[in-house]
Amino acid sequence: MTRVLLTTAGAERLRAELKRLKSEDRPKVIEAIAEARSHGDLSENAEYAAARDQQGFIEGRIAELESQLSHAEIIDPGGLNANGRIVFGATVALFDEEGDQEVTYQIVGDLEADIEHGQISLGSPIARALIGKEEGEEVEVTTPGGVRRYEVLRVRYQ
Repeated sequence: MTRVLLTTAGAERLRAELKRLKSEDRPKVIEAIAEARSHGDLSENAEYAAARDQQGFIEGRIAELESQLSHAEIIDPGGLNANGRIVFGATVALFDEEGDQEVTYQIVGDLEADIEHGQISLGSPIARALIGKEEGEEVEVTTPGGVRRYEVLRVRYQ
């Protein structure tokens, strides 16, 4: 597996999810399986089948998170000194010329990208276009909806 880039906040969220899965969700599903077994014939027991499916999902997610975290390169954006250039972990304020509005994004790893919270994946078209740029520069981004133009207003490392 290749390295997985994560911000410190993203790594903490994944660790918290892993802890919850192991300490809360796994014991609950084990209890649900035991309860369903006590009801008798397992071949026609929908509760048992559902609990087993849930157990498979939980165990798969635990394995996935453990693998990702073991291959993670965790970067603290607050400790970066990129001389004003946009790099992984930077929070960038842009002026969207088409929408005539300011937008703010943090460039994060694929596992923590969440557009609703302003976090875009390093592999996204806009992040790829922004990497290496600095305040005052203009950027053209080819998106599925056409070409968009942005001006870099601010770059922060937090």
